[in-house]
Amino acid sequence: MNTVFKGIVAGLVATVVLSVLMVMKNMMGMLPEMDIIKMLAGMMGGAAIIGWAMHFMVGAGYGAAFSLFHNSLPGGDAIGKGITLGVIGWLVMMVMLMPMMGAGFFGLSFGMMAPVATLMLHVIFGAVLGGSYKALVGHGGHLRHAA
Repeated sequence: MNTVFKGIVAGLVATVVLSVLMVMKNMMGMLPEMDIIKMLAGMMGGAAIIGWAMHFMVGAGYGAAFSLFHNSLPGGDAIGKGITLGVIGWLVMMVMLMPMMGAGFFGLSFGMMAPVATLMLHVIFGAVLGGSYKALVGHGGHLRHAA
């Protein structure tokens, strides 16, 4: 299995974990108005299944990007590098996607808890992404180059 495919698998694993946490967050009543799946579906003009599909496609894309840029990312080991990528993704979401979805810069129309909660979720996503990638690639998640 090549490293890009392993990255995609790691991204999907991290997306499953993130999805469970998002559902739990909604079930606990934490920021129920900030339903990313519903927001994505609304952007795409479709049903929730379209939002979920987009959510998993983004997760797979992050995994592919992680495999391609792994050696260039700061953060030490694979888990630290995954967290770095997760924080980068959070920043993109807060600065670009949230305003596009009508939630304002950093999603502040939902209050201060929105950027904090989404940052925590992205850090967890990144840690799982890095850990999964490390487990799939082996040898610390670092790509070995032929001498």
